[in-house]
Amino acid sequence: DKMAQNFDRQEAIEQLAAMATAESAAALLKRFNWSMDPSITDQEEKETAAQGVVAAGTAALEPLRAYAASAESLTWPLKILRQIVPPEDFVDEVLGLLDEFDTEYVRNIEPKRQLLITLEEFSSPEVREAVEPFLTDMSEPIRYAAVTTTFACKDPASLGALVEAITEEESLRIRNRIALGIAAAGWPIPEELRGSLAEALPPEFTLIGDRVERRG
Repeated sequence: DKMAQNFDRQEAIEQLAAMATAESAAALLKRFNWSMDPSITDQEEKETAAQGVVAAGTAALEPLRAYAASAESLTWPLKILRQIVPPEDFVDEVLGLLDEFDTEYVRNIEPKRQLLITLEEFSSPEVREAVEPFLTDMSEPIRYAAVTTTFACKDPASLGALVEAITEEESLRIRNRIALGIAAAGWPIPEELRGSLAEALPPEFTLIGDRVERRG
C-alpha cells in the first residue's frame, strides 16, 4: 500500500520475503508497480522485495512470468530472473516473454524494448529468429532495438530480413543503422538482394560489387 506508513510497509515486505513461497513472491512483485519519494526508501524497499522473490527460487518463476505479462516495466523482473535461473535458461525465459508480443501498436513499448535490448547479450539462431519480426514493428524505437540486436547475433542469415526492412523503412536513423551494420560486418550480398538494397541505401552508402561500403 503506497499510502501506508513506511515502517508498516517495510515490515510487511520483510515478512513476505521470509516466507519464500510462490504466493509470497506474487505478493512482493506488486511492490514494483509504483514508485515513491524519497527515492532512497523506494530503492531499499524494492531491493528487499526483490531479494524475497529470489529467495523463493524456481517457485517464483510462474508468478514472475504472470507479472511480466502485464508489467509497465521489466527492469526489476529481469534483474530478479537473472538471479533465479542459470544463463542458459535466462535467455529462454526472455524469449518466452518476447513471444507474448507482436508487432502491432502498443501504448507502452518499454517492456518490449527492454526484452530486445536484453537479448543483445545472446548470440544464437534462436535469438535472431525471435527478433527479426520486430524489424518491421509499428514503433520506430522498437525497430531500432531489433536492428541492433539482430546485428549483435553476427549471423549473415539475417541479411534477407534486414534488406527487406531497409526497403520498407521510413526512418533515416534506422536505414543508416542497417547500412552501417551490413558494411561493418562485411557480409557479401546475394545477387537477388543487390538491386533492392542498392535502391534503399542512404546517400552515405553504396553497393560496390557484393559489398556495402561507406562513401568517402
